[in-house]
Amino acid sequence: MKAHDGMYIDGEWRPATGPDVIEVVNPADEQVIGRVPAGTAEDVDLAVRAARAALPAWAATAPAERAARLAALRDVLAARKDEIAETVTAELGSPLKFSQNVHAAVPVAVAGSYAELAATHPFEEKVGNSTVHLEPIGVVAAITPWNYPLHQIVAKVAPALAAGCTVVLKPAEDTPLVAQLFAEAVHEAGVPAGVFNLVTGLGPVAGQALAEHPGVDLVSFTGSTAVGRQIGATAGAALKKVALELGGKSANVILPSADLAKAVNVGVANVMSNSGQTCSAWTRMLVHRDQYEEAVELAAAAAAKYGERIGPVVNAKQQARVRGYIEKGVAEGARLVAGGPESPREQGYFVTPTVFADVTSEMTIAQEEIFGPVLSILRYEDEEDALRIANGTVYGLAGAVWAGEEAEAVAFARRMDTGQVDINGGRFNPLAPFGGYKQSGVGRELGSHGLTEYLQTKSLQF
Repeated sequence: MKAHDGMYIDGEWRPATGPDVIEVVNPADEQVIGRVPAGTAEDVDLAVRAARAALPAWAATAPAERAARLAALRDVLAARKDEIAETVTAELGSPLKFSQNVHAAVPVAVAGSYAELAATHPFEEKVGNSTVHLEPIGVVAAITPWNYPLHQIVAKVAPALAAGCTVVLKPAEDTPLVAQLFAEAVHEAGVPAGVFNLVTGLGPVAGQALAEHPGVDLVSFTGSTAVGRQIGATAGAALKKVALELGGKSANVILPSADLAKAVNVGVANVMSNSGQTCSAWTRMLVHRDQYEEAVELAAAAAAKYGERIGPVVNAKQQARVRGYIEKGVAEGARLVAGGPESPREQGYFVTPTVFADVTSEMTIAQEEIFGPVLSILRYEDEEDALRIANGTVYGLAGAVWAGEEAEAVAFARRMDTGQVDINGGRFNPLAPFGGYKQSGVGRELGSHGLTEYLQTKSLQF
């Protein structure tokens, strides 16, 4: 794979200030496919300085021109979709078809949505005898994860640019190659120098330096709740704004009136998607006691079909983590009905699609985010019991409800403590706000709500 040996700073590729590199490994065959520089605090400082210098002009740029640059970025990403998909498949291990349909296609839709919003969003309004201006918050530190590497980049960078902010991106060290492709696309789209900057590196070094830098006005982070707390504390000490999209343990609630077979099959597919490495995955399936054993049989059969269809998890550490959770589930008394901790292949970081039955809310696998192809099925007595279980974790990112009548599902969904709920298999909407309650984060991404995260408010009284 092609990899730059420098950082994209102030509109050009510059040599890194330090000698260290990060090896990029294909998780399917454990082979090194590229090397990128491990950025230092000095690299971060150079990037932030470039972003600060570019901020006044970009903030003053007309929204229509910002929209034009984002539309050009959308078009470049669309033109390079095959290269993007192949790159994500190589560094993340995602099956190529999934990379094409999701990892490459969704960022194009999101970039396009912000091209439209940049041109149409009301950046000024009259309120009584006041005029209220929405202005860019300033320099944004975007720290992104590996599980949806390009989508998470675009979900932060596109609204920041639409708002008139400038950006320094620190991508996940496991998937930096697609971030370099994105930097090339930004350059090709004609975004002015310094408006977007890329520093590859390790979280504790480059990520920490970026979160601490006094020239950064907002830190937008997606990743684990534990790291989110650290970033929130660091930014809070300097009274910087944060946007945190963190972990999840989402409930898939199947009410008795639902089409059970459809709800179970779609639920299993949701958990196995992206090898289970999705923060919003419906990893807890809640089924009424009268339908429980039938649902368990359906889920076990559905999971068995994914054995050769899903890719590996991202690295050896993640593989060991997921297998450890499976072992803990067995040790705590859950009934293993599909899969198990054994690796299905000798090479690559693969995990067998796994389903547990007889899971109770007190079990570790029902409370902690596993981030792998592991489903827990829980039994409930009635709707109030289902609601108690669904809301009974520290997370509140996503979820699903299935019922025979849409109104019944909606009534239940309104009582769930979570930021997004799919009704009877509702489709992904790039304009709908995404983010969590409780320890699943602070703030929202996507659509107009995602744009406002990067704006601050000024009122003028007349």
